[in-house]
Amino acid sequence: MDTEDISKNEQSFVTDDSFPAENDTEKSANPQADKISEFSKEGYLLLKNNKIQEAEDAFRKILELEDNNNYALVGLGDSERKRNNFNEAIRFYQSCLSYHPGNNYALFGLADCYKALNQYHKAIEIWEQYLVHDDRNITVLTRVADAYRKIRDFRKSKELYLKVLDMEQNNAYALIGLGHLHYDFKEYKDALYYWSKMLDLNNNAVDIRVLTSIGNCHRKLKTFDQGISYFERALEMDPNNFYALFGLADCYRGMNQQYRSIDYWNRILKLDPNNKVILTRAGDAYRNTGDYKTAAQYYNKALDIDFDIYAALGLALICKGEGKYDEAATRLSNLIRNDSKNYRLYIDLADCYIRMNRKQDAISSLESFQKQGIRSQPVNEMLDKLKTNKPLF
Repeated sequence: MDTEDISKNEQSFVTDDSFPAENDTEKSANPQADKISEFSKEGYLLLKNNKIQEAEDAFRKILELEDNNNYALVGLGDSERKRNNFNEAIRFYQSCLSYHPGNNYALFGLADCYKALNQYHKAIEIWEQYLVHDDRNITVLTRVADAYRKIRDFRKSKELYLKVLDMEQNNAYALIGLGHLHYDFKEYKDALYYWSKMLDLNNNAVDIRVLTSIGNCHRKLKTFDQGISYFERALEMDPNNFYALFGLADCYRGMNQQYRSIDYWNRILKLDPNNKVILTRAGDAYRNTGDYKTAAQYYNKALDIDFDIYAALGLALICKGEGKYDEAATRLSNLIRNDSKNYRLYIDLADCYIRMNRKQDAISSLESFQKQGIRSQPVNEMLDKLKTNKPLF
């Protein structure tokens, strides 16, 4: 699950300080400056209200009065950035910087554009230029930390997030960022710690993505029973939330309560009937409850969309469950040709051979996997038991 949107720092770099200074003396002494001030304030107010075209018109009126005006160029860049026209926005910001080197608003906008284009190294370079002069700007620090997280520089990202927390103990962007950072690096207990802090701080107005993130940590830690309440709470907020439905289904699957997971898989399929992965998961649930007929329908529907090895495996396991060991072995052998490094296929194939009293074929199939140089503890243990005549189960 991707909860990335919750960590986006929506703080705006366009503040009242970005408007031209006004005072009565300047108004009477310089009418053109007054006009520029008026259009600038108008443009930024329109931009704030998402009236992008009207804002752009106001900024262009400034350029008619003064070529290369910094407020106008930044405003036009911000307008294009709001439209997600990042390359056009970059052109305006760079134009501003060519005439007004060091303009913070142009720098910030430029860095944000590079971030949006996944050019994180360029974004970091620009933000760090600013931090040389102001290393306590929380907005910039969290942006740089986010960018380092994106390029998987764990140390620098964590260092900056923690610096923000030293300055502002409960900063939401830093806490969420640290949650994502540790989750990305599979440090699920630490991710759980930071996301739980967010829940403690905003329990009555928590973002649904915090709840699903906490639930996902429990899924990864296999503490499925503890994850259920978070997904259920998320569903109370949004009955059709994919991540909450998936999380509940997967938690019940992990608790081997497949009969309870079926309802949630089907609720997802009601919203997204051609989701191949969910069709296969639902097929697994029906198969594990012994409803082979319905399971086969789900697997075949998934395969009608596109080949899926797990759906094909599910059909093979149905054959095995029905005692059709020869057909199951044929299906598994065909799958191995397409996915020769999947150890599970060899274990199921060996099991079929054992049930057909073909012990040597079972041993040979497991040895063929080992010859690829891939280490698998389950394969090694099964092979050792077969060779030493130990009970398999």
